[in-house]
Amino acid sequence: MKTTPALLLLLTGASLLAGRSAIACSPPQPEAAEARPKWHSVIITPHTNQPAIHFYNKLNPIWWLGNADEPRPPAWYRPNGTLRNVTWYFRNPFANFTWYVIGVADKTTVRSGRYPDYISNPHGGWNFAVTRRRIVYLPFIDYKRGRFEFYLGWRERGNFGAKLNFRQALPKPKVPKTEPPAQPGV
Repeated sequence: MKTTPALLLLLTGASLLAGRSAIACSPPQPEAAEARPKWHSVIITPHTNQPAIHFYNKLNPIWWLGNADEPRPPAWYRPNGTLRNVTWYFRNPFANFTWYVIGVADKTTVRSGRYPDYISNPHGGWNFAVTRRRIVYLPFIDYKRGRFEFYLGWRERGNFGAKLNFRQALPKPKVPKTEPPAQPGV
């Protein structure tokens, strides 16, 4: 059978009309409950009450083991515990290293991402971000779903961090405080 151009044109037109009617009859897709945030940047400035961090501190490996922000344990940390000061240093032994030596917490930086102010995506799932200090780009990746969370890279304040948690506690729903009903005759 020989195909003629008129037959091809007729078949093409019929298939286009059939496809158009199928599209017109399909139900409209529901729109997302909220729009997906766009990639944007925020400027991160260091804390104002931060101690002075000098270049020679960053070269000292013994200083790396300390905690310049909180050299003494806060009141909430083991209030009546023995060896309280010693265990405070073992709790996070490389605080200065992760915040100031490989981290940029003492510098003004620009952080870019869909959720640059957060460690994890508030809705769960992936969060990618990049912290920029002059010409250096420091990456961050996070995945959170249910009780599982993983992240690696430079966090929202400029410090380096890594986490792999399989059974973290889920946030508890906030219950509004209600006053008990007044008892009659009291």
